[in-house]
Amino acid sequence: MPNYQKLYTPQDSVVVFIDHQPQMLFGVASIDRSQLINNVTLFAKVAREFKVPTVLTAVETESFSGYVWPQLLDVFPGQPVVERSSMNAWDDAGFRKAIEATGRKNVILTGLWTEVCVTWPAISMLEAGYTVYVVEDCCGATSTAAQEAALSRMVQAGAIRLTTIPALLEWQRDWARREHYDALMGLLKEHAGAYGSGIEYAYTMVHKAPQSAKTPQVIKKSEPVKRGS
Repeated sequence: MPNYQKLYTPQDSVVVFIDHQPQMLFGVASIDRSQLINNVTLFAKVAREFKVPTVLTAVETESFSGYVWPQLLDVFPGQPVVERSSMNAWDDAGFRKAIEATGRKNVILTGLWTEVCVTWPAISMLEAGYTVYVVEDCCGATSTAAQEAALSRMVQAGAIRLTTIPALLEWQRDWARREHYDALMGLLKEHAGAYGSGIEYAYTMVHKAPQSAKTPQVIKKSEPVKRGS
């Protein structure tokens, strides 16, 4: 039976990316689409850093939906994408085989659209005995009403809602664990918006770390500005 009285770990979870494809993105109206891409990219990079198994799946790539976003494929170069015709990924034998091959029972779902291609496999996987988490800001629906109705239906079925930052921090759990610390901080600085800016401030202003090579050097007031530079 699903177990929600226990935090998941990198050793017992699997992440699923469902239908992050151009045609599906065109219909998203529940979240800013550039923010959605950023969230998915961040979550994918952190999953890779923690060596969490991932399953990529797409629907009707050649005939309707287009290829999986390059931002996501770049994180997992060469990884097979499970191609489907079914809207419910769990109805596809190849998808079920990919999930079962991981041996993991904590399934963390992301995808498009929330109201169909995330909700339906979530319900099916709950029925099959998996513990299902939905990272809602890595998902997108055709309206805010559709997003909320879908999330409500999944929760009623037994799924649990998450957002990107707490979802990835659950893998880190303890800041004393240094194995992934620096890599995680780098990814958060790059993708985590205000939280990332706070990390950059703490590194450079509080702990006096050198500025990133990508950060423009500040011209002090006492230094004259050279014309033409």
